[in-house]
Amino acid sequence: MKITVFTPTYNRGYTIEKLYRSLQQQTFTDFEWLVIDDGSMDSTEELFKEWFDEKNSFVIRYYKVENGGKHRAINKATDIAKGELFFIVDSDDYLVQDALESIIKWEHNLENNESYCGISGNKGQNKLDYIGTTFDGEYIDATSLERNKFNITGDKAEVFYTNILKKYKFDEIEGEKFITEATVWDRMAHDGYKIRWFNETIYICDYLEDGLTKNMKEIFSKNPKGTAVYIKQQIKYYNCNLKAKFSYYNLYYEFVKDRLGINQVANYLEIKTLTLLTAISLVKCKNLFLKKTNV
Repeated sequence: MKITVFTPTYNRGYTIEKLYRSLQQQTFTDFEWLVIDDGSMDSTEELFKEWFDEKNSFVIRYYKVENGGKHRAINKATDIAKGELFFIVDSDDYLVQDALESIIKWEHNLENNESYCGISGNKGQNKLDYIGTTFDGEYIDATSLERNKFNITGDKAEVFYTNILKKYKFDEIEGEKFITEATVWDRMAHDGYKIRWFNETIYICDYLEDGLTKNMKEIFSKNPKGTAVYIKQQIKYYNCNLKAKFSYYNLYYEFVKDRLGINQVANYLEIKTLTLLTAISLVKCKNLFLKKTNV
């Protein structure tokens, strides 16, 4: 099987049908739809029981698990996926009609594909739109860590080789249910894997009020250990100088200060408390200076 379309879902019975119907309309049909229901308490399970009886050109595989967060669902899905390519499509989003066909076309054109971990199109609110910024031209080859360098910002529609993604598991931290996907995407990039980014919008999204993107600050706060992993990784992979390190330390403190004491914050960052206090003070002084000069 060429593609696994993977959807982690939690209480999205009211919106997931849009995705299902978009999969039925795909011009490329050699794929499976693998769904991990992360402990939904709504009508999701009943919907899938109905859809199993519908005639589709693709296989639906649905598993219901105890609520553990999207990253645990991805870890499980990569172990059982049957597709050569692994495409995460969230339950509140859907695909344009030729999305999977475009993926196959671009992946087929890769030369020396052992140096690539995958390909990526754009996300947008319609096919003529795209989230964030993009580059000029049809495509560019770059790692996830080079995105800013090539003006590739905002959410993108990454598709990974399943056999590579299996080697890069998300950290599963007891008591926490979130860690940003960037921790894994950046690890692959740090190991030298490139992505072919192509300038087509294949994935339609709308950020819901209960979605991850609109609630990111609170989610980072509720999962301080996972957030610390991300912050430390950013500092390491981008070879941050002292000024940039202090900025990251302060950013982490702002995320978790209502939940953790100053010593615990420093401990999670693996730095001395004095270093953290210095970072907080310097950023505060900088902000006060900027505020005064802008008056």
